[in-house]
Amino acid sequence: MADPQSYRPKTGSIPTDPGVYRFSDAQGRVIYVGKAVNLRQRLTSYFADPATLHFRTQTMVRTAAKVEWTVVRNELEALQLEYTWIKQFDPRFNVKYRDDKSYPWVAVTWAEEFPRVFVGRGAKRKGNRYFGPYAQAWAIRETIDTLLYVFPMRSCTTGVFRSAKASGRPCLFGYIGKCSAPCVGRIDAADHRELVQDVCDFLAGKTAALTRRVEHQMRQASAAMEYEKAAVLRDRLAALTSATESNAIVLADGTDADVIALAEDPLEVAVQIFHVRAGRVRGERGWVADRTDDADTAQLVESFLLYHYGEAVAESEVAAAIPPEILVPVEPASGGVLAELLTEQRGSKVRVRVPRRGPKLTLLETVAKNAQEALILHKTRRASDLSTRNRALEEIQNALGLPEAPLRIECYDISHLQGTEVVGSMVVFEDGLPRKGDYRRFVIRNQESNDVAAMHEVITRRFSRLRDDRASLTDEDEGGPLLIDPTTGAPRRFAYTPALVVVDGGAPQVAAAQAALAELGVTDVAVCGLAKRLEEVWLPGEEYPVILRRTSEGLYLLQRIRDEAHRFAITHHRGRRSASMVESLLDDVPGLGEVRRKALLKYFGSLRKLRAAQVEQIAEVPGIGLKTAQAIHDAVAAQPAREAINTATGEIIEQ
Repeated sequence: MADPQSYRPKTGSIPTDPGVYRFSDAQGRVIYVGKAVNLRQRLTSYFADPATLHFRTQTMVRTAAKVEWTVVRNELEALQLEYTWIKQFDPRFNVKYRDDKSYPWVAVTWAEEFPRVFVGRGAKRKGNRYFGPYAQAWAIRETIDTLLYVFPMRSCTTGVFRSAKASGRPCLFGYIGKCSAPCVGRIDAADHRELVQDVCDFLAGKTAALTRRVEHQMRQASAAMEYEKAAVLRDRLAALTSATESNAIVLADGTDADVIALAEDPLEVAVQIFHVRAGRVRGERGWVADRTDDADTAQLVESFLLYHYGEAVAESEVAAAIPPEILVPVEPASGGVLAELLTEQRGSKVRVRVPRRGPKLTLLETVAKNAQEALILHKTRRASDLSTRNRALEEIQNALGLPEAPLRIECYDISHLQGTEVVGSMVVFEDGLPRKGDYRRFVIRNQESNDVAAMHEVITRRFSRLRDDRASLTDEDEGGPLLIDPTTGAPRRFAYTPALVVVDGGAPQVAAAQAALAELGVTDVAVCGLAKRLEEVWLPGEEYPVILRRTSEGLYLLQRIRDEAHRFAITHHRGRRSASMVESLLDDVPGLGEVRRKALLKYFGSLRKLRAAQVEQIAEVPGIGLKTAQAIHDAVAAQPAREAINTATGEIIEQ
């Protein structure tokens, strides 16, 4: 890798104007493109002390061998040029979004004399109109099937159409009224295209006018005593209403908007978008991208909007691709400049804004939940692949210098609330997969201890149990395939020795874990720590961490194990916190013993829910009558809610 100082431009030679810059490697390939309001200030930051740079940024500047820039007049031009260069050079260190799965869309072959409608996937072709994408193929197929009763346009393939035209007999759809049979001349091209336009209008969300028109035609036919025609139109109106209602109204004001949310972790980001037209969700789509730089959420939002609407405009009509309103979780990094660019592309006003309240905020939260689920699903699929897991274990073995792949890995985490209710967690992964039956929780005995001391206690208790179980095993037990408790006949899970212990934290936590093992005389278990900020792997006694590649499957596995330990610890901590709060609040309620307090906690689950409950709801708990329920309600209401910050999660919680 090159020394960044070898190609660093002189500070005075870099202009202070807005512009776009690009880093290139020794072969001249562009590896990163960025923009800046002040080129000198931005580029100088890349050549600062490497210790102050994010690891991914360090990797980029060390891979590069040259940096160039182009000055522009304003930030809007910088945004346009940045997008152009990203499309042209496809830099490896810029975020690349890829579909998290194959989404179906509806296509209308508009360029043909008699257009057809069909549901498809994959690459799109010029001359077609596309709608969607949609989350479920079966749902949109049902919608199209219903629409064909209302607007019987052609849906058959070219081969079937030509065969019917040659034979003079329409296909089955022509006989049952789901096709107007242009193949045999029952309808001319102009009238058929009107049907096609109606289908396109419906898929674009323009349903109200269609419904009113069909209803008007039905009334006219009835007034003219054309009852058979009126009955057909009545059935079409019912089918149209059914197809319309299949998309629930999410915004009652009939808004056209795209709602975008992100789910992030240190290595990847998932993006989910809901396309809302006329207040109804008309389509949704998701992407997953590797995080190739230290971009924050605002920068990720901006890069996604540039990518998505640039691709959408290239594939379809501009007005359909860019809605008048785009809802995002945070303001894009460039603020209103991006909205100006989208307004210019669309030809009319586009607002990019963050909803603060009401149904739009609720919808954004729903999209965010979908994004989080998509990220979890993506990670689960990645972890379930056997060859990927094997590669991850081999990478961990090589990076940590282990004698063999760590088939059993245990990970430990500490959770507390400002030094109270300190708990620990232990999760177990075997062959790269969680073994939840072996998970353990620890209540820290010395509640005055800090994270390092708590980690020492947890490791000491776990491996003291291992030492005791080992001592009680006979030679025959040690040679058997399972370590069985002779008394109960159950596997003695604490007697299994892990190949690797991972602690959530950096050098101090690793040192504490190693010290605990040394005190117990355990020398055959490797220890490492995974620090959250830069995903660095720390080893005992080492001054510098081990840096795994961003794309390393080994790093991904360690991260997943650490996150699982964190989740398990937080769940335990919340349960104990709720129990202790409820019990302390209800100590003075007459007639309420330990059994009833536990029943109360089990029924409501948390203090927040108990505080919101009415007297009648409290009385529904077994063993608690109206009088006791009133006393409980009064006791909880008399104690105002307090807030604190969970040091493990950073969340504000009620006490």
